Amino acid sequence: MQAQVSAGNVHYRIPLFCFVTMLFWFSMYTCVPILTAYVMDLGASSKMAGLIVGMYGLSQMLLRIPVGVVSDRIHKRKMFIILGMVFSIFAGAGILLTQHLTWILLLRVLAGAAAATWVDFTILFASYYPRHETTQAMGTISFYNNIGQMLGILSGGWMADLYGWESAFLIGAVVGVLGMAGSLWIVEKYEEGQQKITLQGVREVAGDRTLLTVSFLSILFQVLTFATVFGFTPVFAGSLGASKFDMGLLTFCSTFPTALAAWFGGRYMSRWMPERSIIILGFILSGLFTIAIPFTHTLWLLIATQTVAGFGRGFTSPVLMSLSIKHMEPGKRATAMGFYQAIYGLGMFAGPLFMGLAGDFLTLEEGFVMVGALGCITAALAFLLLRKRPLPSPGASGQTVSR
Repeated sequence: MQAQVSAGNVHYRIPLFCFVTMLFWFSMYTCVPILTAYVMDLGASSKMAGLIVGMYGLSQMLLRIPVGVVSDRIHKRKMFIILGMVFSIFAGAGILLTQHLTWILLLRVLAGAAAATWVDFTILFASYYPRHETTQAMGTISFYNNIGQMLGILSGGWMADLYGWESAFLIGAVVGVLGMAGSLWIVEKYEEGQQKITLQGVREVAGDRTLLTVSFLSILFQVLTFATVFGFTPVFAGSLGASKFDMGLLTFCSTFPTALAAWFGGRYMSRWMPERSIIILGFILSGLFTIAIPFTHTLWLLIATQTVAGFGRGFTSPVLMSLSIKHMEPGKRATAMGFYQAIYGLGMFAGPLFMGLAGDFLTLEEGFVMVGALGCITAALAFLLLRKRPLPSPGASGQTVSR
């Protein structure tokens, strides 16, 4: 097994890395289509269900900055990736052992700890590419991220429909074991002579204007995502008579377009369309078709609206992620990505919590309209806050790697 390589070695086992990424998110997302409905079936209120779903985001928010700083300090990415796979296994298997809501909440905290290692997935993968291809790299890794989520969601809904709620968590744990085995063979990359990040370096990263801007936009992006497709859209589908499998199908049809748009937007659109314009387009699509949710009265119409919203999410995500790190020095990138992902974790926590409160004190329909309107407002904020950037030069210098 090849443990690590220097910058001069160009054989990075990128297909293996993409496959491990897919298995990681498959493992993490088998519970997504049924988690809210499952805990409410156990007796949780809408507010408690929102808190349980939101703890996944809160724990990421608290852990991603330390993960990024330590990773830049010790120059180890692979170690955190393996640890993330281990946490994902325990987060899935643990729910098989308890139906107590407090323990389920704590297991979602552990799932968030696993997701916090996404910092190292993205930074290690980006390091395989020259800097001017960062957006393309993020488009590629986001594609496999979304494919893994999509397969996990569909499999989880299908298994829950056939064999009961708990089977969705079991399949997630099994896939996590496979992913952990694969992660042992991915390639650690380092650059000779790269300095370890200092406290002053952390301060510089934390005060970077571009990083703070895209992180703020990503908070609102995650509110939109985790309030809907990964939160309460399946609950609304249940009010239309959806089965457990239908809930999985709905989330699948929301996620598959996200994967396609991430691939196309990150790898191709970003070459001929300004990054700011891609982000604005994504927020407009997501916002408008979230507002449309309460006005759908059949499952298939709901699926159609969320398919279009999925394209919007896919356009936005990899470009925001790329903008957070592409201007950073290599020795600060994991710290920057940690800040970025930690800050947007606030949206992953706030989105489900807001919708849970809306379900208890207003209506879910009113909550969807408010969240969708926020998406449209965020498109306007992106226009105002993001500076117009020149398109990357196709001939920009950089290392070419074997993929």
